[in-house]
Amino acid sequence: MISVLDIFRIGIGPSSSHTVGPMRIAARFLRYLGHAGHLEATAQIMGFMQGSLAYTGPGHRTAEAICLGLLGFNPETTDPELAQAALDELEKTQALKLPNGRIIAFDPRKHLVLDFDTIPVLHPNGLRLVAMDATGHSLTDKTYYSTGGGFIASQKQLETPPNDDLVGSMKEGPMAFITAAQLLERCHAIEGDIATVMLANEDHRRTRDATLNALDAICDAMAACIERGLRQTGILPGGLNVRRRAPELYTKLTHAPSSNEREALFDWLNVYAMAVNEENAAGGKVVTAPTNGAAGIIPAILRFYLLDAQAPRETLHTYLLTAAAIGILYKQRASISGAEMGCQGEVGVACSMAAGGLAAVWGGTPVQVTNAAEIGMEHNLGLTCDPVGGLVQIPCIERNALAAVKAANAARLALQTHEPARVTLDQVIETMRQTGLDMSSKYKETSLGGLAVNVVEC
Repeated sequence: MISVLDIFRIGIGPSSSHTVGPMRIAARFLRYLGHAGHLEATAQIMGFMQGSLAYTGPGHRTAEAICLGLLGFNPETTDPELAQAALDELEKTQALKLPNGRIIAFDPRKHLVLDFDTIPVLHPNGLRLVAMDATGHSLTDKTYYSTGGGFIASQKQLETPPNDDLVGSMKEGPMAFITAAQLLERCHAIEGDIATVMLANEDHRRTRDATLNALDAICDAMAACIERGLRQTGILPGGLNVRRRAPELYTKLTHAPSSNEREALFDWLNVYAMAVNEENAAGGKVVTAPTNGAAGIIPAILRFYLLDAQAPRETLHTYLLTAAAIGILYKQRASISGAEMGCQGEVGVACSMAAGGLAAVWGGTPVQVTNAAEIGMEHNLGLTCDPVGGLVQIPCIERNALAAVKAANAARLALQTHEPARVTLDQVIETMRQTGLDMSSKYKETSLGGLAVNVVEC
């Protein structure tokens, strides 16, 4: 079963599936070469970006991410400035140092290829990596997949069906679940909330203190990302000339007299969400929540309703644990990949997670929490992923702001009724999955349709 620390992971922008995932894949490939005893003979490494990684890879800096993985960087600890310095050095020397100390020639423009001809079968985000010896003979040829939210998998892993018999077993945790119905059953059995169920499963992986300390670190990283985004100014990279708006809006909000306008809520949620996603678009350090493209929604709710209100740490933990439980359901039963589900799998899932988490800290019952999560997704169904220029900027930044407001509203609606929901969370997750499968590939992170082709760049 997926952990809360799998759903929330610190990484760098602009994309969890197109940046963080490929970086992890490249590092994993190097480890495989070492374990297989191929490093000494490796003279050349080639990478072939397939599917969505080919179509929007340039805008998502996928090639640079692969280079960073080969250079020994990992998303959790990468300093963006040091990473850029390493990329500049690689560009200048065109030499790659392998883990065993050997140096091989490596020119990213030659050795990393946008493979538009190969259609990946198991997932739209395919990355084939090949190691060759000095004669050009292939030492190993492996294809991996970046499955959304920074998760990666080999071909063998995706071809192996999940074992539902493990649910509830000690291997998976004493209160493991794969459906929302099972999650509610676990809560009923212990007469507790979703966060308590999550902690019971996390306790099976590590000590309670280790889990809570990690949650504190995630919370701090989200808060730090907002703070950076509220102060950084200028034009975002990529060529669209999108100007950072969060700092200016934040200045207006903090210097204006206290307003009693009901719309002020929108302004605060907007500015916090936009601050995160502008940082992400600039390649800064963010928390996948559950993806980078949707990284602003959960932190915006966290900042406005909890951090600004000086909520106790236990409340922050409840929010993150509950949101993660909902994210786990989507990851296990459908997908959180924009290339597979469209933006309903990213912004829609994050909205659902934030709505459920907020309902929990507002005192909602487990049923009300899942109702809030269902509302958050129901009104994002069919949301397309059509980034202009393949960049995580238009419409992604504003889309996070609007979804943060929608999440708060979903939590409010759910708490105002005790009647059984006509649509369950399990039903809406399955509906999202079916909708994603039916959606044209033009609207699933390929930039071949929608706003991506109808917005004229000036």
